[in-house]
Amino acid sequence: MATSPSDPLTREVVELIGTVVARYYAEYEQAAAEHALTGAQARVLGLLTLEPVPMRKIAQKLKCEPSNVTGIIDRLESRGLVERRPDPADRRVKLAAPTPEGLDTAGRLRDSLDFAREPLGQLTADERALLRDLLKRMLGEDVT
Repeated sequence: MATSPSDPLTREVVELIGTVVARYYAEYEQAAAEHALTGAQARVLGLLTLEPVPMRKIAQKLKCEPSNVTGIIDRLESRGLVERRPDPADRRVKLAAPTPEGLDTAGRLRDSLDFAREPLGQLTADERALLRDLLKRMLGEDVT
């Protein structure tokens, strides 16, 4: 069943999602600043904790120009949080990877993000799983 933008329930859900996103970004920016990082630097550092990533892929993930990513990586590298490595599969490609200090900083940053954790703590495990599955479905991801 399709929804209409004028449907009151749809408008309310959209507003609530907007409020959650705005509060998350505000807290994320504040937490990043407490670690002397910009929000973009913190997002890149968090992304790199999963695996070393080519800078082109970081730009795609952040939906920005590769030159912006180069500047972000340069600043993180100058602080000793990130290093560039050749890609073992293609030595012409450089991967950005966190240093041990970068991993530690990313972990402390992640641990300081209470906004998302506290409200979720009010939900049961089943409710959190349902919310996760609904969000994945909204994003077109496989719900397994």
